[in-house]
Amino acid sequence: MPRRISVTRARQLRSQMTDSELALWRRIRYRQILGLKFRRQHPIGPYVVDFVCLKRTLVIEIDGGQHMEQAPADGARSACLQSRGFTVLRFWNNEVLQEMESVLEQIRLTLS
Repeated sequence: MPRRISVTRARQLRSQMTDSELALWRRIRYRQILGLKFRRQHPIGPYVVDFVCLKRTLVIEIDGGQHMEQAPADGARSACLQSRGFTVLRFWNNEVLQEMESVLEQIRLTLS
């Protein structure tokens, strides 16, 4: 079993967010979606997830090109999060940057 991620590491990741993560964060922070609070780069067990709504147990992951080779690891990560009761949504960087409204609608539908 992988070890727990430290809060210090999560803080470090918050300062290194990608362009697509920053773009989505600007649209979901401050309870902009259904009045729900999201956290960014939040530790859950052995992982730091990109975004999470703890109240609705929704995790949002933004994947770049490197995730093509990491598909098995991403599958295991999603399975672990799902076993903890989370729903996991995954979007590609280009989806977030080029189809933001569609991404936001999918998040809203999942939360509804």
